[in-house]
Amino acid sequence: MGLAAASNDVPELAQRGTYAVGVRTMEFVHKGQVDVLKFDATTGKAPLYDRPLKVEIWYPAKLAAGQKEATIYEMPSRDPGAETLKVPGKAVRDTAPVEGKKFPLVIVSHGYPGSRIFLSYLTEHLASRGYVVAAIDHTDSVLGAIRPFPSTLLNRSNDQLFVIGELARDGFLGLIDAERAAIVGYSMGGYGALASAGAGYDPNGGAMAAVPGGYLKGWTAGNAEYAARLPKNLKAVVAIAPWGAQPPNNSWDASGLAGIHVPSLFISGDHDDVADYERGIKPAFEGAVNSERCLLVYENARHNTGGNPRPPGAESPASIEFFDEPVWRKERLCSINQHFVTAFLDLYLKGDEGMRAYLRPATERSNDGRDDATVWKGFAKRWALGMELRCLAAAK
Repeated sequence: MGLAAASNDVPELAQRGTYAVGVRTMEFVHKGQVDVLKFDATTGKAPLYDRPLKVEIWYPAKLAAGQKEATIYEMPSRDPGAETLKVPGKAVRDTAPVEGKKFPLVIVSHGYPGSRIFLSYLTEHLASRGYVVAAIDHTDSVLGAIRPFPSTLLNRSNDQLFVIGELARDGFLGLIDAERAAIVGYSMGGYGALASAGAGYDPNGGAMAAVPGGYLKGWTAGNAEYAARLPKNLKAVVAIAPWGAQPPNNSWDASGLAGIHVPSLFISGDHDDVADYERGIKPAFEGAVNSERCLLVYENARHNTGGNPRPPGAESPASIEFFDEPVWRKERLCSINQHFVTAFLDLYLKGDEGMRAYLRPATERSNDGRDDATVWKGFAKRWALGMELRCLAAAK
């Protein structure tokens, strides 16, 4: 979803990159997975099934003469009487990729419920800046096809890791640098991203208790099977409003969060009333002591800090509640996400040390920037307001 570019309103790194963007849909099947929703309490077991995953992939492309970047995505609607929403995009369906270059892989993971199109403003943007971006429709979590929550708790990280592995092996049109990957997750996608980065579940936590049959026990801190599952090519994670650390869920204890060793960027509203900023997101950030990490906070924002602006036709109270933020204009918030996620991934996946300055401003509170030396890098004067950015080094 292309965002309007106004000189002061859009921070520097939210400007679209130099690559044209292609998009195509792929279907994956993760064979032999636990069908936890068919758990049989009498036997203490669940059957296995082949788990389907639809994935939308954006990539740097070359366009034919006169070809324009424009597409319409469809995602399930929450509005009564409307089956789908039409989400405008700036990409070309199934066009040819650029040649002779390889790019880092970024996995994007939606919330519960959600859609692989839900963060298309970010997926298109990253592709334009030199990434292959794969957004997953997480089976049982997709709008219009939601099933009980234990499936999401068990499968979210597993889906992410499976798709990373499949695309790294496949190479996707020869575009993927298989040694460099990241995960960007919103809400339940953030829950999965933390586990995929090494946050082992607390044996006494809410996620463990909610998944019957002990099928999360192989994902606990210090478990050798879990450690072996973590991909060596995962270099960074972005957790936007990550769900799960808040009471009464308490999915991770201190030892679990300490298992995150890759760099991490947390993004949250300080009034998040779903994942609970004060009791969930902030403690998770602070507890990831072995990760070089940053926490971007939107003052007076609630939970809707990750997804697209509300698309045309989404007019019902349910859609407004799903897409909009009470205080922040969504286009503005999305452009800031683009800016900081770009800086973070360019630093940790591409090794661009020039990006570090965007992540280490002179003042932690953007409101305290008064002059050229203290206004946050990449923001026009008077426009860096309502944010905090705190970064911590990994423990030695």
